[in-house]
Amino acid sequence: MPCTTILVGKKASYDGSTMIARNDDGRFDTKKLIVVKNQPRKYVSKIGHLEIELPENPLDYTSTPNVSADVAGLWAANGINSENVAMTATETITSNAIVLGADPYVTYKKAKKRGEKDIPGGLGEEDLVVVTLPYIHSAREGVIRLGALLEKYGTYEPNGIAFSDKDEIWWLETIGGHNWMARRVKDDEYVIMPNQLGIDYFDFEDAYGEQKEFMCSKSLKPLMEKYHMNLNQGEKFNPRLAFGSHSDADHVYNTPRAWYMARFFNPRTYKWEGDNPDFTPESDDIPWSLVPERKISVEDVKYILSSYYQGTPYNPYTRDNPLRGKYRPIGISRTDVMAILQIRPYMPKEIAAVEWICFGSNAFNVPLPLYTNVSKMPEYVSGTTERVDSNNFYWASRLFGALADSHFGTSVMFIERYQNAVAALGHRYLNESDEAMVGTGKFDIKEEANEKMAKAVKDETDKYLRQVLLDACSHMKNGYNRSDN
Repeated sequence: MPCTTILVGKKASYDGSTMIARNDDGRFDTKKLIVVKNQPRKYVSKIGHLEIELPENPLDYTSTPNVSADVAGLWAANGINSENVAMTATETITSNAIVLGADPYVTYKKAKKRGEKDIPGGLGEEDLVVVTLPYIHSAREGVIRLGALLEKYGTYEPNGIAFSDKDEIWWLETIGGHNWMARRVKDDEYVIMPNQLGIDYFDFEDAYGEQKEFMCSKSLKPLMEKYHMNLNQGEKFNPRLAFGSHSDADHVYNTPRAWYMARFFNPRTYKWEGDNPDFTPESDDIPWSLVPERKISVEDVKYILSSYYQGTPYNPYTRDNPLRGKYRPIGISRTDVMAILQIRPYMPKEIAAVEWICFGSNAFNVPLPLYTNVSKMPEYVSGTTERVDSNNFYWASRLFGALADSHFGTSVMFIERYQNAVAALGHRYLNESDEAMVGTGKFDIKEEANEKMAKAVKDETDKYLRQVLLDACSHMKNGYNRSDN
């Protein structure tokens, strides 16, 4: 599924927290945010038709599944478990013919004759959060568990998965049907991922040794050597060259997003535009990770995952520019859900984890911060149905985006006011709730704090949705005044 991911190490963030976030760019799937407390012992996937026996004693965790999960599967997308370990899955990445010829995807095969049995497929984006997140107690454990599952069951698609805890962030990429590699994000760096195999350096010696910064499947290096995958010149190994794609489509769909993200966080580190730039929107070698020129806030993460090439000729909302809409934007229309998963090391364990949840197109929506170590989420985010209803955050966000996009020039001031108001509101409510719970030691009011926050965001959303609706009505094509004559 086409998505965009950003990972922020604890020394690169504004407050020392780890942050992982991803736009889940789906098919306009209806989403909700829930807490899973009754994890089944058996999991059956819709796409792969795979049955997996799950371990006992699962942890509670948040999840953003499809509302109609019985039709196309859960697609849990992301979450944080009760041990404050976060996971987002997945960023659809890319591969190449050499890799897939050596280690093909594991796809579901329906029996063709009576008496034959169906052959299950492997694991995919639909499944990974559910079979991994409830059973891990650190980001590193997440890599180890998911790696073992991939080696055992395989996958039918190429995916990138992030894990985080208060200390570490790890990024795992699948390679072919059964192989994988993972790299720890440096504490002072951020990572940008736009639907391509991203890791641009890998140390096999560490991966097969101490595993301080790198891990991989046991068969990866032998497979690479046997099938001549290493396309590098020189000693430094770049997995992008060996395992990734090198297509023209990347230069329209993928690399421009990496260019815009890096340009935003490191505007002076490299030359991004003009004559003889270091990188252009179509460069294949934009770094996977960088030290930002300033520390990164929640609002920075939200902004970049909402972006559509503002300040460049590629902005689809500019007028009469032949380059507008040339490249695929980050904040695209079909985003279903985006969650910024923040683990705050300076807070007690009970309130260290916060999930900033957004629904719909990020260019127009706002993040609602919610504590995750709770028994349930507010009805405003958990009660989504397939019925369009502005009393629900998902549908209110969808309506806001559809109305504002149609009349962007006149709606943009309402969008900016809405986003600024809710951003300030989110931090204020978190600060007040944190202080109240830390001061009293009473952490059982987290759900009450979440309800209060959801109510405040609903009030702001209702107010600005009304303004955007009235603006759209005033620009209807069948409008008429007698003074128009």
